[in-house]
Amino acid sequence: MDPKQVYYQKQAETIIKQLEKRRMEGYYCPSKEAAVQTALSLTAPDTAVSFGGSMSLEQAGILDALRARQDIRLIDRSLAKTPEEVRQAYLDSFHADTYFMSTNAVTLDGQLVNVDGNGNRVAALIYGPLQVLIVAGMNKVVTDVEDAIRRVHNIASPQNCIRLQKQTPCAATGVCSECFGDDCICSQTVITRRSGVKGRIKVLLVGETLGY
Repeated sequence: MDPKQVYYQKQAETIIKQLEKRRMEGYYCPSKEAAVQTALSLTAPDTAVSFGGSMSLEQAGILDALRARQDIRLIDRSLAKTPEEVRQAYLDSFHADTYFMSTNAVTLDGQLVNVDGNGNRVAALIYGPLQVLIVAGMNKVVTDVEDAIRRVHNIASPQNCIRLQKQTPCAATGVCSECFGDDCICSQTVITRRSGVKGRIKVLLVGETLGY
């Protein structure tokens, strides 16, 4: 077996044990295809499903798989045509049975770190949906919370700002400037150290590079 894959699997097993201590469930998926199968198996039929903005979900093929399912009610804000419809989709997501998202970083001791612009994604992570499924490539594993925040500010946020064509210093320089501009996407920082409801948060660690 490829040494990197062995490394990813061993590291994921360590993280999953730490997640369990924090009342979260962890799964290791060696490939994107395995992640799709695991995600679908955890999504019951005849339920409402929603998702937050995530390149990881898109790259893994999970969004396509959810859109192809005919036995769930998918709350898909990409179909919204007006700001009011987008807001309603955000609000409807709080009533979803399952909410999909990624995480900006996951620490070796099982904490999740997310920095959000609007706050809808972290809000749903904290409260609302009955189940939250987090899909994260092993490229998002970091040593600790401080390392996670550095990763978000100097790796994830600049690339997302470039992707979204935001007029921010980090999009121009690739380096965080702790800005307060209108286009800033770093408004809320949420550290999830445990799940208030045991098993509500499930983390799928994928042995590939996904997202930023």
